[in-house]
Amino acid sequence: MASLYTQQSRNVFRTWTLMGVFLAVVIAVGWILSLYFNDTSLLYIAVGFSLISNVGAYWFSDKVAIASVGAKPADETTYKELHRIVENLSITAGLPKPRVYIIEDAQPNAFATGRDKEHAVIAVTTGLLGMMERSELEGVLAHELAHIGNRDILVMTVAVVLVGFISVIANIALRMSMFGGDRDRDRNPVILIAALVAMILAPIAAQLIQLAISRKREFLADASGALLTRYPDGLAAALQKIGSYARPMTRASTTTAHLFISNPFGAHPAGQWVAKLFSTHPPMEERIAALRGLEV
Repeated sequence: MASLYTQQSRNVFRTWTLMGVFLAVVIAVGWILSLYFNDTSLLYIAVGFSLISNVGAYWFSDKVAIASVGAKPADETTYKELHRIVENLSITAGLPKPRVYIIEDAQPNAFATGRDKEHAVIAVTTGLLGMMERSELEGVLAHELAHIGNRDILVMTVAVVLVGFISVIANIALRMSMFGGDRDRDRNPVILIAALVAMILAPIAAQLIQLAISRKREFLADASGALLTRYPDGLAAALQKIGSYARPMTRASTTTAHLFISNPFGAHPAGQWVAKLFSTHPPMEERIAALRGLEV
């Protein structure tokens, strides 16, 4: 049976393996297209565009996420118990207490964001507060603090930058190829075929890798959160309740969907591998089984 520590180490390894594959795809696409067009300036343009747009999104991630769901600061008198739990868990985790927000929504859900631990935010829905027992709420909040401690916003921003890079460069390359480009490319059919495959399939592959990284970060946050509370069953019970609620959030957005502990658009039917492949979150059944198979 896996322990909390081995599960955490395994998830960290898998995440960085995916990041390594991601970087290899980026380098391969750039190299093939530079051969195809015999021009490296295309790479510099794509890199610059992706960095500027996505680093800006990372820097203001907390403001963007809060505004997108209409979250409001949690009053310390009205939500005294919520603040107390967040503060106690933050002390245990060795993190500054993040700002706490409330989302008026019936769906039980929560997210954490912020460019670093000093600018972190945790937001929970009113539906979550109304549905959870204390141990379950602690499990959810520990999961969100784990995202902050694991620097998941940074990891996912790097992934988004790489996806943006591949998408932009593939788009530019396709448009350039329509207008002729470098005629010398016709002399090498292998490069021609490789470039066309890269332009068409690379953005799809990049998106799938990004989603896979997002799912691995959820497993890692589950294990790290359980390690923080020393009670995996609390988070497992919370996930079971969250997974039983099928209605989407009122203000669900694809921009912030990966931040939440559960898909804000509602659960996907179990067993559909295509839905799983394109989901920002692993199936709830797998997360619950992983938590309940852990030793404290």
